[in-house]
Amino acid sequence: MVTLLAENVYWVGTVDWSLRHFHGHELSTHRGSSYNSYLIKDQKTALVDTVWGPFKDDFLEKVSSLIELSKIDYIVINHSEPDHSGALPALMRHIPQATVIVSKQGEKSVPGHYHQQWNFQPVGNGENISLGNNQLVFLEAPMLHWPDSMFTYLTGPNILMPNDAFGQHYATAFRFNDLVNQQELHQEALKYYANILTPFSKLVLKKIDEVLAMNIPVHMIAPSHGVIWRDNPLQIVTSYQKWAQQEPEQSAVILYDTMWEGTRTMAYAIAEGLAEKGIPHKLFHMAVSDRNDIITEIFKSRAIILGSPTLNKGLLPTMMPILEDIRGLSFQNKIGAAFGTYGWSGESVGIIEEHLNHSNIPLAAEGVKAKWQPDEDALHACRELGKNMAGEISKNEKTPKTTV
Repeated sequence: MVTLLAENVYWVGTVDWSLRHFHGHELSTHRGSSYNSYLIKDQKTALVDTVWGPFKDDFLEKVSSLIELSKIDYIVINHSEPDHSGALPALMRHIPQATVIVSKQGEKSVPGHYHQQWNFQPVGNGENISLGNNQLVFLEAPMLHWPDSMFTYLTGPNILMPNDAFGQHYATAFRFNDLVNQQELHQEALKYYANILTPFSKLVLKKIDEVLAMNIPVHMIAPSHGVIWRDNPLQIVTSYQKWAQQEPEQSAVILYDTMWEGTRTMAYAIAEGLAEKGIPHKLFHMAVSDRNDIITEIFKSRAIILGSPTLNKGLLPTMMPILEDIRGLSFQNKIGAAFGTYGWSGESVGIIEEHLNHSNIPLAAEGVKAKWQPDEDALHACRELGKNMAGEISKNEKTPKTTV
């Protein structure tokens, strides 16, 4: 069913309850997702974004229930990725005369996906199109999170439609933030930021500053995934400002895989050292843990401690994806350490440390290696590693402000 956002403004998207992986299998979506599209009826009619291609029939049915397709004047594609533009070819078969509004980069990327030369109209930052009573204003947002990304702002109802910014992969029965479980909403919004937008945090802060400097009223924020922010909509902007600062909690994550339980035993000994010094921590066995959930925990934590046995002069294969994620996501304000067991060559600790260095995460303690199964001396060294990391974490704790 369609949902009314404001007078003559409708949600016409699709809720994907069964989605469990996004971007192929790159991102876990335990709570599904939605593909949000917005229909605006004025003297002229505009459709902002579409839905993923497999849902095109449901999408066209929703739009057709509100207006004859031939009466749509503009289709705004804020970002060309197929989860937002996938239904565009099916739609354009009905209305080939419609104008497709894209960013200047989108003029390249949309035809790159669909190899169709529709009636494209590229727009730049601050340009607008009149619908009659209200206007669409376009704000370029390159690398949030693609080069072609932009936001669309509707005057009158004062709705910001920022595409992938401020969203969540979260399937819900209702469309608005005040009607869903708040703990789930926060968790999914944070997971979305940590896994997708972390590398662009400086750009996030810059774009938020630009939008706030425009001093435009924002009564609703309607992203392209998840719920629409209508109750205190700027709360998600405030959260993004905080997250973009990447100021971690005074906590640690221990990530490991193990072959014959020796590296697991070391991980638990490190955790004992952290606990002795009062540092909160979580342990994740990479062979059975969800990588995207772990990235969210890494995002929140100050310290990353990684362990693996040596296998074929390298690491257990389950460790490599998270190391690549850590490098690619460009986390800030982290410290790291390594540990692991070995039988004869013992390269794993050095390899992990090298990955951390390449990720610009300084080593805060000397790595610990144990030959075969860790003996009491090795476990003592692991506890000391935990204590040393705890000390480094505590150094980062901010001095409380004194109220005069």
